[in-house]
Amino acid sequence: MTATDRSIELINAAAQAAADKLAHDIIAYDVSDVLSITDAFLLASAPNDRQVKSIVDEIEERLNKDLGAKPVRREGDREARWVLLDYVDIVVHVQHSEERVFYALERLWKDCPELDLPEDAKATRGKADEHARAAAAEQDGELL
Repeated sequence: MTATDRSIELINAAAQAAADKLAHDIIAYDVSDVLSITDAFLLASAPNDRQVKSIVDEIEERLNKDLGAKPVRREGDREARWVLLDYVDIVVHVQHSEERVFYALERLWKDCPELDLPEDAKATRGKADEHARAAAAEQDGELL
């Protein structure tokens, strides 16, 4: 079994919305062969809580406006460290960069096929590392 056309449409729209709000390391997996509850997962991250919320809000607004999709569940809003949007067909995880490293969801799903995403979303790969290096360099400069 593979992700449905609707799931792929939702994943692509969510990935583009996340990229438009400068999410880092956007990736999607087809989990339909190993899970019966959903077809696909989208993972994205951001370096701070406010940006996590902004990304989540943009995904939710875009999927509702463009595709008429509303999440059946939204979890993690209060802390904005890891927000989950459950659309049944897909599940979107937007994590603070620290949570992304700690929980390493990519390791859990690495055996599942990766879904092709819009170019803007693909271009976000490695952005978390770039941001971490820039922040470390800035901090080192302050310490001198």
